[in-house]
Amino acid sequence: MQKPMTIAKADYIEGLAKGLAVLEAFDTERQRLNATLAAQRTGITRAAARRHLLTLAELGYLETDGSHYWLSARVLRLAGSYMATSRLPRTLQPTLNQMAQQTQAAFSAVVLDGNECVIVARSAGVAEPVRHLAYGLHLGARLPVHATSTGRVLLANWPTTEFNAWLKGRELPRITPFTEVGVARFKALIDQVRRDDFCVARDGHELGIHALAVPLRNMQGQTLAALNVVGTADQLSDAAVERKWLPLLLDAARALRPLL
Repeated sequence: MQKPMTIAKADYIEGLAKGLAVLEAFDTERQRLNATLAAQRTGITRAAARRHLLTLAELGYLETDGSHYWLSARVLRLAGSYMATSRLPRTLQPTLNQMAQQTQAAFSAVVLDGNECVIVARSAGVAEPVRHLAYGLHLGARLPVHATSTGRVLLANWPTTEFNAWLKGRELPRITPFTEVGVARFKALIDQVRRDDFCVARDGHELGIHALAVPLRNMQGQTLAALNVVGTADQLSDAAVERKWLPLLLDAARALRPLL
């Protein structure tokens, strides 16, 4: 949900905001943009989009063939700085790695950014248990909030009024045949996640991919992120979730709470 401006209008640098919007216009659907496409994706004029693209290329954040532009490796400086300085990923990483070594499964920590989830920490040191993921579960991956276990957990931890405002009039994209796109049914689903305080998502984001997520809260009760484990239908059967995976994630969340 778009947040209202909290600074004085005179302090708001519109050019910087537009430049960042142009950077964010690049994604897996549009890896290369020209000025016309960048303008369409950001809502600015073609002339303004062209100037921002040229400037970002001059600064090294974009590469170009003269007509189209694409992200350069320099943008990783921003992500690298976040990963190096942010307390949350550094705090979570040892726990994710330990669980992965114990179970040979893949674990992630995810935060909410607008209408998407972003993976900010991932377990390391074990083979990926699910192959050929169309979207991928790499560090920094952005996932649809409505179709993932982590996204639903994070939405369920919003105040009810804030969630209802976010959902009102919203279209939920269908990603697989099993993605819940009905607003009334999705609201009921989030209500259930709020009561359970965990979420199991099956085939909603990618066919064959099942995930279980729980909230990660600090000592003040604030939900800072969601912790999940990903696997196949057999690995995350209802019985396995109840017997093995949910207790494991809940124990990890309790142990992490004083550190967050």
